[in-house]
Amino acid sequence: MSDATVIAVHKRSTHRLAKDTASSIHLIAGIGVEDDVHRGATVKHRSRVTRGAEQPNLRQVHLIGNELHDVLCERGFDVGPGQMGENITTRGVDLLTLPTATRLHLGDDAVIEITGLRNPCGQLDDFRAGLKNAVLDRDADGKLVRRIGVMSIVIATGDVRAGDTIRIELPTEPHTPLDCV
Repeated sequence: MSDATVIAVHKRSTHRLAKDTASSIHLIAGIGVEDDVHRGATVKHRSRVTRGAEQPNLRQVHLIGNELHDVLCERGFDVGPGQMGENITTRGVDLLTLPTATRLHLGDDAVIEITGLRNPCGQLDDFRAGLKNAVLDRDADGKLVRRIGVMSIVIATGDVRAGDTIRIELPTEPHTPLDCV
């Protein structure tokens, strides 16, 4: 997976689905993306805060594979990097098949750990009608498949920018499949 790269990086200091593309983002261990609305050791996503604001923030950094944007564009959705709320847009790594606790080394210093899947929300339909259903699917057994990316926490502080390589470090077996966080 040596061709795994960062395509774009994004952040936004206020609650809104789309994030602004940046030349780089600064990841802070245990906190998230500097100057991003979802940074913090405890939950910041509005839907999670209502369930208990002191829960640990397992959603500090959101990643989406650019391959999803390609598929959505083929289906007629005008959507690109950052528009579905991700902080990091990748290419060349199947994020959804990685096990929980996989570490991604981004650029020179930053390390994140995948905590689970993002559950698509109604804001997607507010952005583009039908988008929420377009990122959901069913596998051969009828199980719901969420393709809207993965969530993670920051393990090691560092800067991330477009063009950075991604090195994948799988956790010790047995591997735990991703679930929503």
